[in-house]
Amino acid sequence: MSTVELTTENFDDIVPGPEGKDFVLIDFWAEWCGPCRMFGPIFDRASERHEDIVFAKVDTEAQQELAAAFDVQSIPTLAIIREGVLVFAQPGALPENALEDLIGQARTLDMAEVHAGVAKARAKAEAEAQA
Repeated sequence: MSTVELTTENFDDIVPGPEGKDFVLIDFWAEWCGPCRMFGPIFDRASERHEDIVFAKVDTEAQQELAAAFDVQSIPTLAIIREGVLVFAQPGALPENALEDLIGQARTLDMAEVHAGVAKARAKAEAEAQA
């Protein structure tokens, strides 16, 4: 699968909600960024190997609002969303083997446990807000 351009306009169509079963890797990049240009082909090759995953690219120059929503401070930044939950976000270009390892780790996440942790954190925040 090739990568798709992710924008504020198509975000809800590409990135699944909590009930979704999809898996999305997002590469935040910019044309002028040397490390971004080096990581781009690695990201593209991974997209060809993992056809069940959506690989999306966000041009941080054109999509500043989306980059801000993910609190992108430097580029490239890689984010992983599974079933509507941001499970990984980190700046820095990864070598191919590290990206493959990261994808493998994200695949093995117990999403029921992740959702339970999110629900617990949300309940705690709501209780603190009411106190």
